[in-house]
Amino acid sequence: MFFYKYKINDFYFTLVEDKGFLVSVSLDNDDALGIKHETEVLKLAAKELQAYLDGNLKKFSVPIKAEGTEFQNKVWKALRDIPFGETRSYKDIAIEIGNPKAYRAVGNANGKNPLLIIVPCHRVIGTGGDMGGFSYGVQLKRTLLELEKGH
Repeated sequence: MFFYKYKINDFYFTLVEDKGFLVSVSLDNDDALGIKHETEVLKLAAKELQAYLDGNLKKFSVPIKAEGTEFQNKVWKALRDIPFGETRSYKDIAIEIGNPKAYRAVGNANGKNPLLIIVPCHRVIGTGGDMGGFSYGVQLKRTLLELEKGH
């Protein structure tokens, strides 16, 4: 596994690669990190995150792999299918994966998404249009959705 921290705009992202796949994207408060090794996959991920945050990228091409349960992987695949600039409700995702009553479980899987922004968990909102939760705060979720609607 290789780790690298990038400052992109005002954010410190920690990116993790394993065997040629991006496996984690997270936000941190500062640039402190132990062992660092920059790889081509990590460089591509950072370049694409920069382009996304600048409003110049709608779809990521970096190879990803997320470790999770079968249910979580179904949810994360459904999240990747939400078009740029659009939202879906937790209930919509539950219906899409064939388990219409599992909207709370969808919320839990959404919260465990290891690939922030690249697997767009920020595009999932409550049925009534409320923001719902977000691991990094509702304000960041709102900011990401506004960025997408503006482009």
